[in-house]
Amino acid sequence: MNRPGPAPFPAAIADAAAIGGGTVHLRLIETTDLHLHLLPYDYYADQPMPGFGLAGAARLIEDARAEASNCLLFDNGDFLQGTPLGDVVAYERGLREGDLHPVVAAMNALEYDAIALGNHEFNYGLDFLQKTLMGAKCPVVSANLMTAPGTRPGGRATLARPYALFERAVVDGQGGRHPLRIGVIGLAPPQVVTWDRHVLDGRLWAHDMVETARAWLPEIREAGADLVIALAHTGIGPPRHVEGMENAALPLARLDGIDVILMGHDHLLFPAPGFSAVPQVDVQSGTLAGKPAVMAGCWGAHIGVIDLVLQRDAGTWHLVQSRSHTRSGKVMAATGCAGADRSRASARVAASVRDAHSATLQSIRRPVGHSDVALHTFFAHLGISTALSVVAEAQRRHVAERLADPGLRDLPILSAVAPFKAGGRAGPSGYTDIPAGPLALRHIADLYAFPNAIAALRLRGAALIEWLERSAAAFNRIRPGTSDTLLRHPDVPGYNFEVIDAVDVTYDLSQPARYDAQGRLIDRKARRVVQALFEGAPVAPADEFILCTNSYRASGAGCFAGAGRESLVFRDERLVRDILRDHVARGAPLDGRRRGGLGFLPMPGTSAIFETGPAARAHLDEIAAFSPVERGTTRAGFLRLRVDLSAGG
Repeated sequence: MNRPGPAPFPAAIADAAAIGGGTVHLRLIETTDLHLHLLPYDYYADQPMPGFGLAGAARLIEDARAEASNCLLFDNGDFLQGTPLGDVVAYERGLREGDLHPVVAAMNALEYDAIALGNHEFNYGLDFLQKTLMGAKCPVVSANLMTAPGTRPGGRATLARPYALFERAVVDGQGGRHPLRIGVIGLAPPQVVTWDRHVLDGRLWAHDMVETARAWLPEIREAGADLVIALAHTGIGPPRHVEGMENAALPLARLDGIDVILMGHDHLLFPAPGFSAVPQVDVQSGTLAGKPAVMAGCWGAHIGVIDLVLQRDAGTWHLVQSRSHTRSGKVMAATGCAGADRSRASARVAASVRDAHSATLQSIRRPVGHSDVALHTFFAHLGISTALSVVAEAQRRHVAERLADPGLRDLPILSAVAPFKAGGRAGPSGYTDIPAGPLALRHIADLYAFPNAIAALRLRGAALIEWLERSAAAFNRIRPGTSDTLLRHPDVPGYNFEVIDAVDVTYDLSQPARYDAQGRLIDRKARRVVQALFEGAPVAPADEFILCTNSYRASGAGCFAGAGRESLVFRDERLVRDILRDHVARGAPLDGRRRGGLGFLPMPGTSAIFETGPAARAHLDEIAAFSPVERGTTRAGFLRLRVDLSAGG
């Protein structure tokens, strides 16, 4: 497409009727990172969750379509995993020939134009994914995931079709109809083959997203595409292209031949003020390197909308104006306006998943066991989490009972766990919060949200210390004598903050971080781990341990030292969640006591701000050593606590 660079889309224009003949208004609508949130329901809390889910987003989609004569609807991946409903379909019901997966049924009901694959589509294995996709009525695209080794970017052995071409008769401002051929290419982070190696090894290979797009774009253009849209399951990332980068939207936007970028993966919104300082990003016009772009958050809480003004001159289309924005289902739910219950689109989605929803409710309510204490993750970053302790003990017990090699059985067994639900982008309700008493299956899923398999590594003490240093990236640097620095680094998700059960670690937060939020070594001289003890003795570099973990981490995800095939000494197909369920069902008392601990080097006269969920107020006695003082709540609803670091906690 010939494009001098789109001007901002006039705010007063609602449709092509206001533009004139020969000029077309084309609206692109995006959902992304649904993670099986189909209905506005929280299966972990077993209660409604207004403002989330595809059924609610369907009303937003319906309204957006009604405003424009020419619309296309896309999903940008990570739709298959994320709630207990996905586990019920994958592990309990299965997919027989002719069955429709609920998410595919819902997308069919909304008549999507194309769907891209994300990384979480592979959590249940390749066979299950392929069965799921067979029912899709629209193209499923993915250009850089390959089913044969040794292929180059642009090779033919792609898992799904690399791109889709479809022709639409678009209507201009005077009712004239014009042919427009649209090319849609799908791209996913190449790290997927590492993150799900336990189910993909030897079956899937990946190429760099930018190089793959560069290889396919000439063919897409030669096939007659007037407009090329990248369904890129990737975040914005840095401007400079690095081979294999996870977040590559900016380098993709710079490629000749790509006209529009639809993003995902990061669970963020774009356009948004938080990206205003990023080079080549314009949050006012909603462009990356001059190309229209959008990212619609996650869980169906938002949709992304890009309005394009296209002009046709002598058979050639020109993109002359654009506007990008997101729309919130949570705002609709809060105001009660035009609710999803009165939307035909929402009703179609709800009807398509009704049976699966009922089956999921029956499953999550099944009794499993009992806990003597409340299990939560409100203070996981302060080293206090009964929830993590229970998971750690279940992992350790499972591995200890199955290590066959006598040379391994004599080594100390440690257990690494991370708070999957620890606020952050999941919001102030995004914590595990299970009261003492009976435990149902939904509580097990709450304690361990991902379908990761169990694994164990053989590590030396030096690698163990580096593992802890990588975790220390989750904290901001705290200057001695200060009082208002945020304790947590906002860019490090909870699942990359590892606590190693049975090791006492002390962090010096006055020191710079050794690793950045992505796990890259940025300061070789920096050391935050000032002490790591096992059974009262310092961990020496040559000491050897067995570290229980999961398949995701053992494969190298998160860039933790020592992870990889060369260190793997134990793996089976049991999911950690199933192991945890069996551990609870044994009836042993669950008291949440942790072997080892996490603390900070005392900094006299120093405090920091720790943000957590408001429900943490019921448990403040557990962090009495930090002398917590409430400092109000954030706009997002997080409870702000001033924690005293004078004594180290």
